[in-house]
Amino acid sequence: MFTILGADGKEYGPVTADKIREWITAGRANAHTSIKRVGEADWTTIAALVEFNPGIAAAIPPLPAAVAPAPMFAPAAAAPAMAAAPAAGAVAGAELPSRWLRLGSAILDGIISSFIMLPGFGILFAAGFLNRPHQQPNTPLLIAGFCALGVGFLIVLGIQIYLLTTRGQTMGKKLLGLRIVRFDDGSNPGFVKAFVLRAFVNGLIGAVPGLGPVYSLVDLCFIFRDDRRCLHDLIAGTVVVKA
Repeated sequence: MFTILGADGKEYGPVTADKIREWITAGRANAHTSIKRVGEADWTTIAALVEFNPGIAAAIPPLPAAVAPAPMFAPAAAAPAMAAAPAAGAVAGAELPSRWLRLGSAILDGIISSFIMLPGFGILFAAGFLNRPHQQPNTPLLIAGFCALGVGFLIVLGIQIYLLTTRGQTMGKKLLGLRIVRFDDGSNPGFVKAFVLRAFVNGLIGAVPGLGPVYSLVDLCFIFRDDRRCLHDLIAGTVVVKA
């Protein structure tokens, strides 16, 4: 068993030799990554452990003594470049939800939000705004409908902001047992990361004419990464895990 030293100075392990080989293959560790055997006090590099991987020392020249060993994990600023790397650090032991669960939570959010705003839609329908678009709608009902719709939207927004800020969850994620956490340490992301960066900024980019639809499609496709972090997760520095 071995222990790896990450870029943040934290130790990751103990892990097996097979797991380290997986990290090397994935580009998350290299010949100069700091490593030590469990029970030993002195750190060395993977390149020095010839018995662990006989070919690595010959394949990569030794690192000069004046240069610090390269870390296993890239700094947070370089996280987007690690497209194929699974979640690491504080969320390494967390269970990632399936893509179907992620989709289900988004659908539930839409259904619940529509239900809360249903009275407003009903009043607009009664006013003739939705079912008779070519006729003059009932003005008092029309105003009441838009007011009710606005109140429903504010209720949904308030509930979602509260849940995201305090629990890292939306209504749909809470029902399906999912939670948004910070990618670096697994803590609650709070208002800025969970709502401002992950939801609001992402929505603004998605609303840009021309660029928005392309961005939204790419954002959706990022769910197929190994760590299932979409573009809005990379922007906010978050990851979705099972609660």
